[in-house]
Amino acid sequence: MDLAYYFVDDDAASASPDRLAFLLHDTWPLPTGAGGSETVFRHSVPVRSVRLAPPGTDCTFSVRLCWQSPDLYRNLDLTGAIQFPGVSLPDLATHLAVDGPGSHRWPHDVRLLRALVAPGEHDMGRALERYAQLPGYAPSPASLDRAPAHEAVLQEITDLLHTERLAESLIRLDAHIAQVARYIDGFFGFDQWILFDNRWAATHPELARSLLHYAAHWDPYEK
Repeated sequence: MDLAYYFVDDDAASASPDRLAFLLHDTWPLPTGAGGSETVFRHSVPVRSVRLAPPGTDCTFSVRLCWQSPDLYRNLDLTGAIQFPGVSLPDLATHLAVDGPGSHRWPHDVRLLRALVAPGEHDMGRALERYAQLPGYAPSPASLDRAPAHEAVLQEITDLLHTERLAESLIRLDAHIAQVARYIDGFFGFDQWILFDNRWAATHPELARSLLHYAAHWDPYEK
C-alpha cells in the first residue's frame, strides 16, 4: 500500500489553501452549502472529461479515493478526477443511464458509477448506497472491464452486496455534493467517493481545488 505523510505548518496552510484545504480538513462529511445556477467555479487542475450532455454552465466532478485505483493499481499518483461538463449533480444519474457510443471506453470509475445506477433512478442516492454495501478492497464486478450489458453488470453488483450497509460506512447526500465513506476493514479503514458540482465548488473553492489536486497527485504542490 502506498502511504504519504504530510507535515504542514500554519504558514504553509495559510499560503496554499487551494492545495492543502482538503488534506487539513479533519471532519467528515465535507460542508454541504451550495450557490445558485449563476455561480462560477474555475480551476487549473488536470482532470479527465466524459461528455454526457451538450455544453452548459454546470459541471459535475467525481473523485474516488480508493485502495489501488483500477486505472493504475496504486493508491497515490492517481490519474485525476473526472468531470462531466454540462451536467449538474441532480441530473447525473439520468445522463449516466443513457447508452453512449463510446461508453465502453469510459474510465473505470465512470463505468462503475453507471453500473451502480438502476433503470428509472433519477438521483445518485441509491447508487452510492449500493457502493457502500459492496465488500472488499476491489468492489468492482469482475465483468465490468468486458463491457457487458447494463442489466447484467447491475445484477452482478446486486449479487455482491452485503445484505445491509455496514454500520461503520457513512453516506451523506445533498443536492450538490454526495459523499460516501465505504468501510473496508480494520486495516485499511475506508475508501471514499465524492461527487460534487460547480455550485458546491464555487461556494467552497479551496476545498474543491485541493480535492482535485489530491486526485491528480499525492504531492499537493506537484500539479
